[in-house]
Amino acid sequence: MSTTNRIVPVPSPAESAASSASARIRRRIEIAGHRYHANDNIAKFIEDPKELDALEDEVAERMQEVLEALVIDTVSDHNTQGTARRVARMFLNEVFRGRYQAAPNVTEFPNVERVNELMMIGPITVRSACSHHLVPIMGKLWIGVLPSERSNLIGLSKYARLADWVLSRPQIQEEAVMQLADLLETRLEPDGLAIVLEADHFCMQWRGVKDDTQMTNSVMRGAFLHNPELRREFLQLLRR
Repeated sequence: MSTTNRIVPVPSPAESAASSASARIRRRIEIAGHRYHANDNIAKFIEDPKELDALEDEVAERMQEVLEALVIDTVSDHNTQGTARRVARMFLNEVFRGRYQAAPNVTEFPNVERVNELMMIGPITVRSACSHHLVPIMGKLWIGVLPSERSNLIGLSKYARLADWVLSRPQIQEEAVMQLADLLETRLEPDGLAIVLEADHFCMQWRGVKDDTQMTNSVMRGAFLHNPELRREFLQLLRR
């Protein structure tokens, strides 16, 4: 009796890349007509936790290639054994988790007592990463809210959670405060909203000119934009 050897086709590198977790997620985003910039949240395009695990495997594999391209021995150097996996896990589950996880649950309650005085929250410690070099941005954030009768109120810790969710993505500081302002305006519907972020940029301190200069920027919406006295009160409280 003769036997026939069955030849199992091996997928080409291009075919393997097309079936990767990142390719599947990217395809869904493009079909939906959404963008996937560094500071965008793409959680709704990730089907289940297993796909996120597959994405971590893929990032770890690519990071290993980066280390090898940098001529770093990850076999005999005990300090870099497992570095590729640690970096992949850090990117997806920690420093960039605001891209891959849905917004945190935030309990909102109506403004029954019709609170309409300035609320000041901060300083909140925030951590992000520069989207130009993927190095840390570390700073302090202040939020001013002027509620209206229709406003939804949230607990103090929830401001920190929402800020962390927005900032835990590769960002530039100017866009980060605008994203957070848009989110809080949608959630709270206040008469006024003010945000100030003061941060150190390691892309400036660690490389380039190696200077310790901080960057401060602000967003003023509604009453804070049109009422100089309210804006002055907020800024005076911030400086205390």
